[in-house]
Order: sequence, then structure tokens, then C-alpha cells
Amino acid sequence: MNNYEAALFKDKQMGFFIYLFVESIMFLTLFATYLVFTPSSEGPHPSDVFEWKSVVFSSVFLLSSSGTLILSERGLKEQKLKVIVPWLAVTLLFAFIFLGLEINEFYSYVQAGYGLSTSSFLSSYYVLVGLHAAHVAFGCGWMIILFIQLKRSIPHGLYMEKFKIFSYYWHFVDAIWVLILIIVYARYVV
Repeated sequence: MNNYEAALFKDKQMGFFIYLFVESIMFLTLFATYLVFTPSSEGPHPSDVFEWKSVVFSSVFLLSSSGTLILSERGLKEQKLKVIVPWLAVTLLFAFIFLGLEINEFYSYVQAGYGLSTSSFLSSYYVLVGLHAAHVAFGCGWMIILFIQLKRSIPHGLYMEKFKIFSYYWHFVDAIWVLILIIVYARYVV
């Protein structure tokens, strides 16, 4: 990568970090809203709704996906497709499993009568955790695009840039999940 390309990548990085900062503010606002409305005076208490097994199970998959992404990044640095592809595929698989578990969790809550409009606690919960799930779904689409670009054999330096930016995003999404575990679930899951 020449000096011009390196400077251009630094600009892209800075722009993406600004984006992540704005996303952080949005999530912090949703966390604050959740804390204000939880537990709510009407409807169920969070300990009546949350089940620790589903929270732990889904967390294992999402948080493990950061590790598999790091392994894929190592392959990228060494320019080894036999390392990049399988680890990125496992990352994508873990993300899909997490999404499936989240959808199942939301479905089971609604079936039990804990819908979006049941209480202000549940409304703030669904918006916060649902927005995080939407970020995971977006990340899945991004990984699919990375696979397509890898197949098209774009220049290695350009692909590394795209992969690195995605990596920032994915680790950010996982960090938000850790905050969700601490702020939303840990206080009420026994």
C-alpha cells in the first residue's frame, strides 16, 4: 500500500470511528431509557421474563464470533485463503445461530404474553435488544458481501481495508452485547 492509499484508509477509519461514536450515543440513550423504565410499575418484573439458559447460550455464540473473526483476520494478514474463508464462515454461522436464538427468545416472550406493549420495561427492552439484533443481521449481510468480494479477487490491500472496517463494526456489536448482558440481563437473571 503506497502513502496515498494509506492516508485514504486513515480517512476511512476516522469516518468509521465517527460513525461508531454516533452509534454509541444512540445505544447509550437506549440503555438510559431501559434503566429509567425497568422495572416498570405495570406489567411483569424482568426476573419473571428472562431465562438465563437462553441468554447464556446465545451469548456463547455471539461472543465466540469475535474470536473466530480474529482467526480469520490472521489468515488475511498472512494472505491465506484456507484460513480466511473457514473462520469467516464460522463467524457468519455463529451470527446466524445468535439471530435464530434471539428470534426464538422474542417469540417465546410474546407467546407468554410479554409483548411490546405489555409494559414500558418490555417496550424499552425490545427496542434496545431488537436494535442490537438488527446490527447483527446487518453484519451478516456485510460478511456475505466480504465473501463475494473475496471471490471476485479484488486487490489484497483494498480487501484488507474492507475487512478491517468490518472487524471494527463486529467487535463494536459484540461490545454492545456485553453491555446488554451486564445492564439488561445480569441484574435479573438468576
